[in-house]
Amino acid sequence: MNDMVSKDVWVFVEQRDGKAAEVSLELLCKGRKLADTLGGELKAVVIAANALELAERTFHYGADEALVVAHPSLAHFRTMPYSRVLTELVREAQPRIVLFGATVIGRDIAPRIASATGSGLTADCTDLQIADVNYLKQEHHRLLLQIRPAFGGNIIATIITPDTRVQMATVREGVMELFPLQTPKPSRIQQIPFEPLPLDELVEIIERHREESRVNLKGANIIVSGGYGMGSAENFRLIHELAHVLGGEVAGSRAAVDAGFLPRERQVGQTGTTVRPKLYIACGISGAIQHRAGMQESNKIVAINSDPDAPIFEIAHYGVFGDAIEVIPKLIEVYKQRLK
Repeated sequence: MNDMVSKDVWVFVEQRDGKAAEVSLELLCKGRKLADTLGGELKAVVIAANALELAERTFHYGADEALVVAHPSLAHFRTMPYSRVLTELVREAQPRIVLFGATVIGRDIAPRIASATGSGLTADCTDLQIADVNYLKQEHHRLLLQIRPAFGGNIIATIITPDTRVQMATVREGVMELFPLQTPKPSRIQQIPFEPLPLDELVEIIERHREESRVNLKGANIIVSGGYGMGSAENFRLIHELAHVLGGEVAGSRAAVDAGFLPRERQVGQTGTTVRPKLYIACGISGAIQHRAGMQESNKIVAINSDPDAPIFEIAHYGVFGDAIEVIPKLIEVYKQRLK
């Protein structure tokens, strides 16, 4: 990479009701590592009515500088003004990497900016790395490796964008570890002027309705998860009982959700929630790559499966070979005795 090319990493800090999205804070933590590898700076891009207040928090997660665009009309996300501001900033500064959360907002705004600036973009990444790559007999230095499941989750693809100066990625919630700094970096804020345009008003917010999720799988220390191998919704009661005894949350694979064993908000995996609890008990889950992508970073994994060749055993710390319908009641009884 030419030394004249920027080595900076930018993170778009998504906000709702003046509060930074957790995925943006996760990306700042990951961005800190990427910027250190590149030898560049980590910059948070904050667009909001209370942007200065939000910007101060980004230094607790590794930001070297915050680019702040503050205006009352930016209190809530709207596609036109947000994408216009970011497009102008990216065109002018040409950062090496720009990261967005793979949320409704990130999936809306990232493609617009990538298209307008001619940047590379990979969606729904589950990992990001920096490496030198030999591609078509040409050496490319310090490229962003954008890693994500592909072909229905049957393979893990590593995507590069060697022909673009700016590399963009949207990253799934929960896949990057959140670790705030004990000693925040000194605040360095660059305020960017904003002038509303008539084009911004093409979309007007009339009313806003939000319903908070009743399930917090990301925050659970213990998760008991069931798969299609549980056989029926009735058998899934064992999952609920074991979770209750352990004080954990109930989750499941996509196959279990599709079968109607539990609601979609409790799905773990590539198209569900990514979790990293202290204990993950997988019951009747084969461990296809789609599911493993959402839970393989768990601190301890216990797998119960009647198939000795099930892929889940490849990542499990402890494996129980047997029918989950027979094994789970024994675990419940033991835990009830131990936890008295």
